[in-house]
Amino acid sequence: MRIKLGIAVAGIALALALPATAQQDRSETYRLLNLFGDVFERVRADYVEEVGDRKLIESAINGMLNALDPHSSYLNAESYRDMQVQTRGEFGGLGIEVTMENNLIKVVSPIDDTPAYRAGVKTGDIITHLDGQPVLGMTLNEAVEKMRGRVNTDIVLSIRREGREPFDVRITRDVIKIRSVRWRAEGDVGYIRVTQFNEQTESGLRQAVAELREKGGDKLIGFVLDLRNNPGGLLDQAVAAADAFLDKGEVVSTRSRRPEDAQRFNARPGDLAKGLPIVVLINGGSASASEIVAGALQDHHRAIVMGTKSFGKGSVQTIIPLQGQGAMRLTTARYYTPSGRSIQAVGIEPDIVVEQARLEAVDAGPARRESDLRGALGNEQAPGAPPAATPSAPPSATPGAPPSATPPGHPAGAGAPAPERASDYQLSRALDLLKGISLYSSRAAR
Repeated sequence: MRIKLGIAVAGIALALALPATAQQDRSETYRLLNLFGDVFERVRADYVEEVGDRKLIESAINGMLNALDPHSSYLNAESYRDMQVQTRGEFGGLGIEVTMENNLIKVVSPIDDTPAYRAGVKTGDIITHLDGQPVLGMTLNEAVEKMRGRVNTDIVLSIRREGREPFDVRITRDVIKIRSVRWRAEGDVGYIRVTQFNEQTESGLRQAVAELREKGGDKLIGFVLDLRNNPGGLLDQAVAAADAFLDKGEVVSTRSRRPEDAQRFNARPGDLAKGLPIVVLINGGSASASEIVAGALQDHHRAIVMGTKSFGKGSVQTIIPLQGQGAMRLTTARYYTPSGRSIQAVGIEPDIVVEQARLEAVDAGPARRESDLRGALGNEQAPGAPPAATPSAPPSATPGAPPSATPPGHPAGAGAPAPERASDYQLSRALDLLKGISLYSSRAAR
């Protein structure tokens, strides 16, 4: 009973130096620690199978941290190394960001171009079993460890998704190399997709803007910053990303248990976009660091936030190394947008709500235009145009019926290839909005 003896001796020593109230508090603490010692010894001695001391202690620590909130946890030495590799932008696994909800694993977002993404795992999916083993009863770290493994090995996820029957999906593990920033030109708009905030994000963002500006030149009318399904990452990278588009003002503030630990992060002069309009896309998979960026640009009216409400993770976790024994991830602060909003469990509300949707062309059938009407006036400004078209059939059997907007003989969508962005309705709306702003601004400047 060495544990009990050490606790008792320490308690006697402190009792001599503390006031009565403090002594009572300490006595209660040591009484509870003695309770832990009793349980620890009983499990060691009487559990049906022998269990190592390390496993018992680590499980106890994990249980203590998991009971605080879904984001505090213990990282053993191996998990800590994996986490350090992940923040550098390369790690092994399936490629999904997960959290714990109702004792089950919920997908925050799949990471672009990873095994999970290619297998069709979606934001909001609930993982109920891993290789047939129920997730219920596992800690978040235990479930994550089980999903990790050797490259080219398979795991079967049992998934529950709203609107369909539960199903299984087999995924082959791979080395996940994350290029956190991707970009391309969408006509005269610069499209930038940030998949997560790791150590490469700030440099990738600056490279993206520089290349898009060089390619677009004076024709560039704005940027779309796509943060959909971005699960977050490093706080300093989120601050740097928001700062990149702000000339001044607060980016985010954090408030801890002790008022003196509060922090405020401010933008430095210099806007990479040179004042061009920005649309930020978010959805339910946009969490933590991505919400910091969206909230900062929204509060400073520097960008229009479009999409659907974000995830709502408004807390800051600090990784605290534990002398050769891994580390603990502890929630140490809440963060607030420049206007003082806490988005914890609330999320960022977009300025313009746009649900993701699929567009389908509708065949409206044959139609008539003004030029098809008998005796229609000609257009003297149209070079070489005939004065009027004479149709071979009457326009309509119903007097006064309005003509359709579709030309006769050319039903909408009849074999015509749709633009690539048409499959992404939210992006399409963002591009249209930027073009509308540009058109209005150019006319107003005349």
